[in-house]
Amino acid sequence: METAICGRLALSPNTVFNSKPGDKHTLCRGACTNRGILMAMSAAGPGKGGVLDRPIIEKTTPGRESEFDLRKSRKTSPPYRVILHNDNFNKREYVVQVLMKVIPGMTLDIAVNIMQEAHHNGLSVVIICSQADAEDHCMQLRGNGLLSSIEPASGGC
Repeated sequence: METAICGRLALSPNTVFNSKPGDKHTLCRGACTNRGILMAMSAAGPGKGGVLDRPIIEKTTPGRESEFDLRKSRKTSPPYRVILHNDNFNKREYVVQVLMKVIPGMTLDIAVNIMQEAHHNGLSVVIICSQADAEDHCMQLRGNGLLSSIEPASGGC
């Protein structure tokens, strides 16, 4: 069947004619204000009523998460702090080497600052990350002889 949008009626892809406001074939109610814009949908065939194509839905492959899933998982997993505690056993140079080996992206300058803060204040925050990563970093630090712990990053200073 034919479909009209705001005063224009499409009988076929090649034939369009103007209808009047209030005509029974238009989708407008009352005065049509967009007469200058042609927005006609041709019907797919007799009796189809201008059915639109089904929208394409993104499908993810197994093992690949969509962007929405990644944002959702980031929001649902609260951040954790990995804390390095001062000890009287390890040399400062060794602590810096372990930090650079265990923590991804750790630079020499940052590792030295973390080591100095732990030495002077008794503890220092090494990294803030997801709970699973924090547990992994903490275990690696402990595996290399350093004292470390984790705590939720929410709340406190």
